[in-house]
Amino acid sequence: MFIGVLRLVFQIPGAASLKDRRRVVKSFKDRVRARFPVSIAEVGDLERWQVATLGVAVVSGEAARCHEVLSAVSRAAEQANDAVLSDVATEIVPFGAGGKGIRGGIEQALERSAKRCDDAGSDEEG
Repeated sequence: MFIGVLRLVFQIPGAASLKDRRRVVKSFKDRVRARFPVSIAEVGDLERWQVATLGVAVVSGEAARCHEVLSAVSRAAEQANDAVLSDVATEIVPFGAGGKGIRGGIEQALERSAKRCDDAGSDEEG
């Protein structure tokens, strides 16, 4: 499993208030959500009128797919009408082999359940 993360920093020169800024950010986030299978959130300083930092994340079984989706989102950011893309950073993180090797949550519960079944089976035999 791979997790792709993209950070986008926008300059919003036309924003004269936080309301203007929020309109630009919301519009971009809505367009991205409608077109791409990603999660997107504002992650930077929320009080600066003319700067917005957004984080985008995608999960896939293939690193190439993460890269493809994040590149498409980055291209969409470059085309934004009311904001200027000033910085982009991308990282693709491997997270276990196909989800294997990840410990916690459901994996631990399944192991405990399997162990109880094995223990119950050995008690019946003896």
